[in-house]
Amino acid sequence: MADVTALQKVLAPILKPASWVYAGAMRVREQFYKRGFLPSWEPEAVTVSVGNIGWGGSGKTPIAGWLLDWAANRNMEAMLLTRGYKAKPVSYPYYVQPGALAEEAGDEPLMLATQHPKAHVIVDPVRTRGGRMGMKQFNPELVVLDDGFQHMAVKRHLNLVLLRPEDLSSQWKNVIPAGSWREPVSALKRADAFMMKVGPKNFQRVLPFYRELLGHLHKPLFSFQVLPTGVRNVLSGEPAVDFDQERYLLVTGVGDPKLVERTATHFIGYKPQHHMIFRDHHAYSKNDVMDMHATAAKLGCKAILCTPKDAVKLGPMCTDQFWEFDLRVEFGPSSIGRNSRFNTWWTRQFDIIDKHVPGYDPHYALAEDTDGKEDT
Repeated sequence: MADVTALQKVLAPILKPASWVYAGAMRVREQFYKRGFLPSWEPEAVTVSVGNIGWGGSGKTPIAGWLLDWAANRNMEAMLLTRGYKAKPVSYPYYVQPGALAEEAGDEPLMLATQHPKAHVIVDPVRTRGGRMGMKQFNPELVVLDDGFQHMAVKRHLNLVLLRPEDLSSQWKNVIPAGSWREPVSALKRADAFMMKVGPKNFQRVLPFYRELLGHLHKPLFSFQVLPTGVRNVLSGEPAVDFDQERYLLVTGVGDPKLVERTATHFIGYKPQHHMIFRDHHAYSKNDVMDMHATAAKLGCKAILCTPKDAVKLGPMCTDQFWEFDLRVEFGPSSIGRNSRFNTWWTRQFDIIDKHVPGYDPHYALAEDTDGKEDT
């Protein structure tokens, strides 16, 4: 990602005009959906999009998972719709269940289905098709659109837009291909709330920039962190507080490996003996696992630590040496008050919207058809 950003800076004079064209096309596309020139479908349940303005890891998956847990704690049926990046199922829609193959379901959908077994995770690049199937089969009360901010073929009641600190600084208004933003800044008017994965101290540093750049929208900015609570053996599920001062090997195939290493070092109390870094969404092979075991043996590491996302990708290739983080989402201060947290705001918003969403009618869904084309 850093290499791409550096190249964009070098080629800025060439890429900027292309960005203007792309941004203009996205504005036209937004208006086509708004005016009904492009078809959209509205689920008969409270629907929330968890997305972002740019590419890169902003914490969408943990927030989507938190929403699924929130629904489960209220004994509500919840459904998550995702295109399933790099998923290759035999057919669509694909209902992801624990134990599915990562190459069929996609790593993040499989992780969500494994960690939230009460939820219904559906992979389909045509989200209206997957959504209609899910509404008919499961009749959920909550629909979560994973990475859904730009996918306007499915209507939503709330747009949660996750920002990164750089979105308010170096990447501000830098649209593809000159930057990381998928849409122009005008698109942020569609947001109902913003979220940022930062700790309380960094949130206070970011807040003035947020108020200067986006304060005119009068939308709240909520902070959150994804924090480890322990480690868990991938095979047995046995939890542990830490590795009791034993050496460990860190293995990651995620978007921000340096962040994972900092998290591991801070939580375990000391650095990993070595960090094996693979590309985000890397499809692990038996040779990769053999290399991990060989490296661990050479360095005297009894444990191989990875993220939950890596654990589902490694799947049955894991041995009893493999451990994963136990993680939880913790909400911090917001732009509307240090003690005004996202969970309170969300519960209030859901209850208000739920009173006005019509009940699900399966005959209505059956009467509608889908052209089978990918969402645009």
